[in-house]
Amino acid sequence: MNPKASLIVGILCISFSPIFVKLAGGSPITSGFYRIFIAWLCLLPYCLVKGNLKIARKDLIVALLGGVVFALDIAVWNLSLTKISATVSTLIANLAPVWVGLITYFIFKKAAGRLFWIGTCVAITGMVILVGYQHLFALELNAGILLALLASLFYAIYIVITRGILQNISTVTFMFYNMLAGSVFLFVINLFLHNQMVDFSLSTWLCFLGMGILCQLAGWLTINHSLRFLESTKVSIALLSQTVIAGFLAIFLLNETLELNEIIGSAIVLAGIAVTFLRPKKFSTTVN
Repeated sequence: MNPKASLIVGILCISFSPIFVKLAGGSPITSGFYRIFIAWLCLLPYCLVKGNLKIARKDLIVALLGGVVFALDIAVWNLSLTKISATVSTLIANLAPVWVGLITYFIFKKAAGRLFWIGTCVAITGMVILVGYQHLFALELNAGILLALLASLFYAIYIVITRGILQNISTVTFMFYNMLAGSVFLFVINLFLHNQMVDFSLSTWLCFLGMGILCQLAGWLTINHSLRFLESTKVSIALLSQTVIAGFLAIFLLNETLELNEIIGSAIVLAGIAVTFLRPKKFSTTVN
């Protein structure tokens, strides 16, 4: 598939994720487990037939660790969806690029550049407006917003620790081990919490299938495929559009509405994130 077309398909697929979680109505952790596990089950026969299971030990460790972090991201984000709107939760989760820049700067001592810090300030301003400054100053942050922020941090860590691995192994091989680790981790968490794992209605099972096949398998296979050919900055900017798509889907499918401060704050946050990925113009001088 053409990389740009692959990216568009992936964005459309993952935009349905908050809708499925809301409609499923089950435990958020259970929804996260079935999303990853069903996708892994669908990938298993292909990997066995094609023999896409060979991987170096170092890459295996990174893929498994990344799977656990990704599972944490999905679980915490799903929890946030039970407390705030799908649009706001998806938007806050998109703060992950800002976290990546901060981690890169403070841990790896790599300068992020002026545009990054400008974008970060703009995004934080948008967050203050979205949350409501009166609640922020009174330390009355909604639990759903805090969970969505934590999910964005987990996703940023996932991006950092898995950076470059797709240049060493195939997308399918990476996703096989990545989703295997995520499935096992969430299964253990569900057992520990004594969550219901089997007795669900048909509509809930259909939502689980939708999350696993459409959002996880189709969505991330196509997005990871596009990352092999397109610049990561362009892909990151494009992924921000899932917030807009998820918002429209939530309005039509979940009858959700947004307050004025959420709309304004959302627009400012998106603008801030976009600025962090702009490239500074290079000026050249010519001597006559």
